[in-house]
Amino acid sequence: AEHSASKSNGVANGVNGNGKHVEHHHKSGLFSARTKELLKVYFQCSFLITMAAPFGFAALAHISYPTMVLGKSCKLVPVMIMNVLLYRRKFAAHKYLVVLMVTIGIAMFMGFSHEGHSKKHKAGGDSELNKNGLLGITYLLIQLTLDGAINSTQDEIFAKYKVNGQQMMFFINLTSTIITSILSLLPLPNIPVIHPSDSPQSELKTALDFIKLHPSLRVPLAQYSVTGSLGQLFIFETLQHFGSLTLVTITLTRKLFTMILSVIVYNHKLTLGQWGGAAVVFAGIGVEAWVKRKSIHAKRVMQEKEKAKIKVL
Repeated sequence: AEHSASKSNGVANGVNGNGKHVEHHHKSGLFSARTKELLKVYFQCSFLITMAAPFGFAALAHISYPTMVLGKSCKLVPVMIMNVLLYRRKFAAHKYLVVLMVTIGIAMFMGFSHEGHSKKHKAGGDSELNKNGLLGITYLLIQLTLDGAINSTQDEIFAKYKVNGQQMMFFINLTSTIITSILSLLPLPNIPVIHPSDSPQSELKTALDFIKLHPSLRVPLAQYSVTGSLGQLFIFETLQHFGSLTLVTITLTRKLFTMILSVIVYNHKLTLGQWGGAAVVFAGIGVEAWVKRKSIHAKRVMQEKEKAKIKVL
């Protein structure tokens, strides 16, 4: 009876020649249970990606762009929090310090920029703590939370299912395309944030009509698609080998490095606050590099000791 029950669950048990208990797993149907589970997680990740973007666009309707950039500069915090909450992932103590330093540094760099100040005054940035401003900040916080869930789920996929970057990129893009195609083809009712329109026609029809009205969009759209696809190759490779915290650190510090390069190449000017922010970021990156170098040195010392023991034996 037990043997029959185990077979019905897709597992046949037996004993090998050495007397050890062995389990033989059989595929049930077209996909194995593991593959079904993986596809389910891919779908979950794609659904979160599809839902996150509209909240970002909705936030911009209520808050200024500099406020949006400042909020985005704190993305490392929700990524770390969601890793801990969703998957009970633990980080080394220095990682929390590095995340805090990079977040504060990037926020300082963006907040003290000339561009940020000028746009704040133009858009009335100081009046954003009104009803609409709070709504925009709420949308931004929802997007950051979803982004944190996406990145932590991607970390979990790599850790649990041992897929590579190209496989994850293919399946996430495939499932995202299916979800967005369904949403764009259906004549959806007015759904706040997700589909804020009373028009009975589908989003795809609206988009195609817009492209017909502005045919010059075709080339930039094609360029955006190609460069976005190439960029994703490097994004998923970084995710696979270094994790979401490293990836988000790279994407957040990218603008900082670009601005500093522009100072060297084009003699652009940075404010004192921006230099202070850059210093905090570089200090955070320095802490990470110092800890890694220390751990590598400790491993080498251990390896040398092991080699010495082997030689003595």
